[in-house]
Amino acid sequence: MERKRVCLTVAYDGTAYHGWQVQNNGITIESELNRCLTELLGEPIQVIGASRTDAGVHAQGNIAVFDTGARMPAEKISYALNQRLPEDIRIRRSEEVAPDWHPRHVESRKTYEYRIYRAEFPMPTRRLYTYFTYHALDVEAMRRAAGYLVGEHDFRSFCQTGAQVESTVRQIYSLELEEQGPELVLRICGGGFLYNMVRIIAGTLMEVGQGKRSPGDMERILEARDRQAAGPTAPAKGLTLVKYEFL
Repeated sequence: MERKRVCLTVAYDGTAYHGWQVQNNGITIESELNRCLTELLGEPIQVIGASRTDAGVHAQGNIAVFDTGARMPAEKISYALNQRLPEDIRIRRSEEVAPDWHPRHVESRKTYEYRIYRAEFPMPTRRLYTYFTYHALDVEAMRRAAGYLVGEHDFRSFCQTGAQVESTVRQIYSLELEEQGPELVLRICGGGFLYNMVRIIAGTLMEVGQGKRSPGDMERILEARDRQAAGPTAPAKGLTLVKYEFL
């Protein structure tokens, strides 16, 4: 039986899931994809995800691949799979790729957004997709602080303690803050991110916005290479993986 490799572009609301990766203690995005693909194609399927997002994190375009001997054309799998998946997971595209293509072994850029809702009181309809704060934030100070993070740096201070990685050096291509009414959107594009890196950056920038740190502190935080030097890890619900680009 001739086999092919299929690439899926996956969007999901991460609220109800224990993250991307299969866990023993709860339902995950990966486990739902495996279950529904196995039912659909009539063979055991295990997807390989490009980005293992945490519990509560959302995505508009995460990437997963799997191998199958099914005769169904790759581009039709998205339509059939969406009929089986829960409504908070959707396949935006399915396509055949080279048999040896692996999303974590090719050069790529990922873009994340972290959304902060600024108001006197929370907005119930935004509670699952933004982090609420009643503190006034100095956006210009946050932008100046963000400038220190663009480029190639050792981001050890912005990596959750205990993460198993060979190197904590990463490349940030852009880090912008855009005001959309009451929402402040932190948009970051990089070649790769450490465990909780974007959420720690968001938490540290919010401390700058509240006047607890100066923009120049970012340089010292980078130089410290110590998680204790940076700010808190912002809650997962404000984070969305919006785009994956393969170069």
